[in-house]
Amino acid sequence: MASFGDLSSPSGLKQLDDYLLTRSYVTGYQASKDDIVTYLAIKGTPTPDLINVSRWYKHITALLEKSFPGTPTGVVVESSVEVPSSGSRELPAPPKTLAPPAEKPAEAEDDDDLDLFGDETEEEKQAAAEREEKVKAAAKKKESGKSSVLMDVKPWDDETDMVELEKAVRSVTMPGLHWGASKLAPVGYGIKKLQIMMTIEDDLVSVDNLIEDYLTAEPRNEFIQSCDIVAFNKI
Repeated sequence: MASFGDLSSPSGLKQLDDYLLTRSYVTGYQASKDDIVTYLAIKGTPTPDLINVSRWYKHITALLEKSFPGTPTGVVVESSVEVPSSGSRELPAPPKTLAPPAEKPAEAEDDDDLDLFGDETEEEKQAAAEREEKVKAAAKKKESGKSSVLMDVKPWDDETDMVELEKAVRSVTMPGLHWGASKLAPVGYGIKKLQIMMTIEDDLVSVDNLIEDYLTAEPRNEFIQSCDIVAFNKI
């Protein structure tokens, strides 16, 4: 349920403006009575700096005008009872003659037949869909994480050129993959392995895919015998 402060105050209107940043209507995906309640709580047309409120206010105004197509000629409503400014507070007596009652319409209009808002236009549906996609994309981007990975890359034997091996490793490039520091560590019998750091974006890079389809596949398997993950930490 949506809740706002005093919509006759600047702070209340600013709260509503922030709320409507990602919404076409106060609640749901089409105009409802919630929009009418909010509309009536606003005193006067919102200022242009309240971009989202102004857009929504103009839209609801247009929907209301569409539901009441008659041409306005102006109306003045005055109080029929005057209260004395001093002395007795007794109200004037009502007139002795009463106006004849208005004729009863032959058939009352069914409230269900009054379509106050009508169907959304294609432009409104498209705008609502675009805003929803932006919200989903922002949420997905916020949830996307990164990981720091330490990997051992082992050569075939002590005759493998470790400089070329490292070049082969770093030649792998893809979105979300960033190679870091590296060093050679002894394995035994004169053989050394390459220890290398990398940072990956979890939703873009699969470490298993990186090893099987790139590092230990042709042509890099000329230098690389195998790869092992030593450490895998979320950032």
